[in-house]
Amino acid sequence: MKRFIFILFIYLSFSSTQLYSQNIKFENTKLEPVQVSMSREKLMGKQALKVIKDTAVKEVDEPTFVKIKGVDFTNGIIEVKVLSRLLKDAPEFARGFIGIAFRINENNSRYESIYIRPTNGRAEDQVRRNHSIQYYSYPDYKFDRLRKEAPEKYESYADMSLNEWITMRIVVNGEKAKLYLNNNKQPSLVVNDLKMGTDALGAIGLWVEVGTEGYFSDLKITKQN
Repeated sequence: MKRFIFILFIYLSFSSTQLYSQNIKFENTKLEPVQVSMSREKLMGKQALKVIKDTAVKEVDEPTFVKIKGVDFTNGIIEVKVLSRLLKDAPEFARGFIGIAFRINENNSRYESIYIRPTNGRAEDQVRRNHSIQYYSYPDYKFDRLRKEAPEKYESYADMSLNEWITMRIVVNGEKAKLYLNNNKQPSLVVNDLKMGTDALGAIGLWVEVGTEGYFSDLKITKQN
């Protein structure tokens, strides 16, 4: 019943009811690694795509994702299960960064992103807990600028941990995006001013950051047409 109510709410949130869902299979012909390595593996009973950031990329909040070919996305719903672990050589500041990039332009020079920091979810430091979820927009609005200019506006807390499957559902409509975690009825993060505006169109990417061994499974994309 809760699932039905959530789906009904999402349908009513869009001005058009023409929504088209697609389950994405991780086939090599549909995947483009961008500054990452990727491999298909089985993890905890699930077929998953493993993604690791290229160590040559030193900057953070960069286009380091597996790009899904043939999916032009503006508004709709992106749902995926993610799991992250820390690499053996992960730096001290690694947090298991993993998430979704969307509205990626053709040359990967502009996109929006929402990601999570699973180690922060159960940290003893409350400030770290408050930084469990992050929105950023590439290239001009990375996390450090947003945190300095608008503290707390683009970050949030949610309970999470490493080495567990976490369902991320991002609902995008115009300049707004909401992140729902693990089928919760209420969003864990609300962004009311996506920096690329209302009509940006582009691909979807499975994003990771430094020190992360990231896994993605059960990707479903619902587009509003």
